[in-house]
Amino acid sequence: MTMTSDRLRLPFLAVAQAQKETTHNEALALVDIAVQPVVQSIAPVLVPTNPAVGQCWIVGAAPIGDWTGEGGALAGWSAGGWRFVAPFEGMTVWSIADGLCARRAGSVWIVGQVTAATLVVGGQQVVGSRQASIPAPSGGATIDAQARAAVIAITAALHSHGLIA
Repeated sequence: MTMTSDRLRLPFLAVAQAQKETTHNEALALVDIAVQPVVQSIAPVLVPTNPAVGQCWIVGAAPIGDWTGEGGALAGWSAGGWRFVAPFEGMTVWSIADGLCARRAGSVWIVGQVTAATLVVGGQQVVGSRQASIPAPSGGATIDAQARAAVIAITAALHSHGLIA
């Protein structure tokens, strides 16, 4: 039997384990970092020298010092020192420094990019999937007819995107 949870690698209690509170408290400290995570910044060059208890960061790709070997992880400072939570696909954090969300995709953190099928505001779709481009009017003896066709195509595209009703 494995001694940690599959996703967050939280420590499990063992049968007849002495001092179960130590294992349980370690799991709670890791959950405190991983649930609704907020980080001070993403990939600082140096390990913070005077962090406050509860502050977290996303470790850069080539960490040094206390963060060596923890590339990409969430690093949280606690009364007991640094604790690390390994990232997983789709994990999302709020970055205070960027004022943006960061999402784990593969082996990297993507900052400020939102992926969605549609954007709904106030119950109304305002943006949908991208439509084909609208050809620009060109040539021809009757410019007015081409301009009207272009405007109709633009209107249809805006409507299909949900940008106009």
